[in-house]
Amino acid sequence: MLIDFFFTLRRHQVPVTIRELLDLVEGLKHRLVYSDVDEFYQVARAIMVKDEKHYDKFDQAFGVYFKGLEDLQGLLESLIPDEFLRREFERSLTAEELEKIESMGGLEKLIEEFRKAKESAEKGGEGEGEGEEPGEGGKGEQEGQGGQGPNGSGGRGGKGKKKKGKKAWDRRAYKNLDDSVELGTRNIKLALRRLRKLARTGKEEELDMDGTIRSTAHNGGLLDIRLQAERKNTVKVLCFFDVGGSMDAHVKICEELFSAARTEFKHMEYFYFHNFIYESVWKDNRRRMAERMATWDVLHKYPSDYKVVFVGDATMAPYEITHSGGSVEHWNEEPGALWMQRLAGVYNNLVWINPTPQDTWEYSGSVELIRGLVGGQMYPLTIAGLEEAMGVLSK
Repeated sequence: MLIDFFFTLRRHQVPVTIRELLDLVEGLKHRLVYSDVDEFYQVARAIMVKDEKHYDKFDQAFGVYFKGLEDLQGLLESLIPDEFLRREFERSLTAEELEKIESMGGLEKLIEEFRKAKESAEKGGEGEGEGEEPGEGGKGEQEGQGGQGPNGSGGRGGKGKKKKGKKAWDRRAYKNLDDSVELGTRNIKLALRRLRKLARTGKEEELDMDGTIRSTAHNGGLLDIRLQAERKNTVKVLCFFDVGGSMDAHVKICEELFSAARTEFKHMEYFYFHNFIYESVWKDNRRRMAERMATWDVLHKYPSDYKVVFVGDATMAPYEITHSGGSVEHWNEEPGALWMQRLAGVYNNLVWINPTPQDTWEYSGSVELIRGLVGGQMYPLTIAGLEEAMGVLSK
């Protein structure tokens, strides 16, 4: 049972290992949960999921595997052989108890009586429970005759099985934590923070708590306030954004990325290009034909310690990359691939962020071509993709 559950989680991309599976088995051995699928869900999620961003995937996998199952008892009954259950049951009884069961007609007769009692309880005990005062049939009465049984079934004073609310794993309360979903500016900022190199610069205006305590202690308790410069991200970033054409469909997410990057990186320069990088780029799309900056000037102005990020769908005709005159807007004397090689030769830290779904990249020849030019460092515009890209740039 748990082996299949383990593989179901893996199929839904929940990063579980054999270690978590063994921990879950050990928990079941110690009776952390028994015969209740809701409790099993809570325990299994606590043991198997190590990062809350995978909660939604876990819920989906759990719902698929346990679909239609109200409690674990039915599953256990179908998986455990009757002979095994009989032997275990008889082993737990004393000789006197076994003799009494035989006098009642044997174990089969006793099980049959239990089944009849259960069916009667599930029907709500019609007739027998009528006329009882409120409060009768509560927990103080014997299970199976009144009150609530161990599986939530009502007794004579109940109304059948206890009604359960929406299953916890069907609520999907953690959907926005899934790292494969394209999220908003705030989440993008969190992903970009992986690319950080903090240093204290500027005026000393921030309280130095440790220094203040140390200095005050040296002064015999006389308060001596110490200040320090604020820590700021000193990483320098150079961004190139593809605009127009097929990128019109990705304007919103690119705007969110641009806004987050401008806030997160104090030393950031940006330029625009169309489809692929050629001999010039621009800063204002409204004046892109009149005011351009030569790519050679970019290479000379911004030193090699800049981190370079290209953002574009990389979708175009391959000749736009490989041939002179391949640009759809002007005649380029040198192929775009040559300009990308020059950039990669100056900047060791260079990545390409692609807003199109990663599972479609293999169908585009231009995407594969550009991936080769950037050393395979192309990542999807998702939270996980940004985190991975920032991790590469921070090395």
